[in-house]
Amino acid sequence: MITESASGGLAAGLRTWRTRRRISQLELAVRAGTTQRHVSFIESGRSTPGRSMIIRLAESLEVPIRERNELLLAAGFAPAYPQTDLDDPQLAPIRTALERVLQGHLPYPAVIVDRHGDLISANAGFHTITRGVDPDLLAPPASVPRILLHPRGLAPRIVNLDEWAWHIITRVEAESLRNPSDRLRHLAAELADLAPPRPRHLAPHHLGFAVPLQLRTSEPDNRELRLITTLTHFGTATDVTVAELRLEAFLPADEATSAALTELVTG
Repeated sequence: MITESASGGLAAGLRTWRTRRRISQLELAVRAGTTQRHVSFIESGRSTPGRSMIIRLAESLEVPIRERNELLLAAGFAPAYPQTDLDDPQLAPIRTALERVLQGHLPYPAVIVDRHGDLISANAGFHTITRGVDPDLLAPPASVPRILLHPRGLAPRIVNLDEWAWHIITRVEAESLRNPSDRLRHLAAELADLAPPRPRHLAPHHLGFAVPLQLRTSEPDNRELRLITTLTHFGTATDVTVAELRLEAFLPADEATSAALTELVTG
């Protein structure tokens, strides 16, 4: 039996997510295969939806599966999505697949991070570009955005720090709005304090479709690399841990960078 307080918690949760996604009750109803009247009644606490309807509404709102579990709990139902420790034997195939992707990306840098940007695993390419970084920044839990923008991290070697820093900060801010997290909000504020003033315009050397990371390698080599990044995640994961993993891969923006990384990593 769902109590009145539980129903109210669900109603508030759904309203919050719908408002955050900027979706009308009618649009949500169409997506979830129900009526606007039913959605209105659920959000006002006048109607008590079943477990399957809650899941359909959450899917329609693209609510992360961790928060879908919270909506179900708020309504008095058991969570629908497990959260397995990454070291659990059940996730061995996932770990193996991710490590193969990391190794297959060599000689270019690549990392696996969690939803907060904390480092889970990295390949030799990433270890190469982070040579000289303060060991404290690399100690678990190591935050990849912090490694990039901290003055004891890569920041002193980033040629276009003014625009690259705000590219990273904007991404963290957007993620904290889309999938609310106090840690992400605090991280975005910390990074903003570390960054130079936000530039009014993109520099003329940007690629048009992506902001390149212009990074000098550590001394004595001291070469300039131009890298662009991609983010990949499991789009159909049903385990909270797996759904929150991200692969961030750095790709060479020119042939000189490709040749330099090949020499530095494999030479």
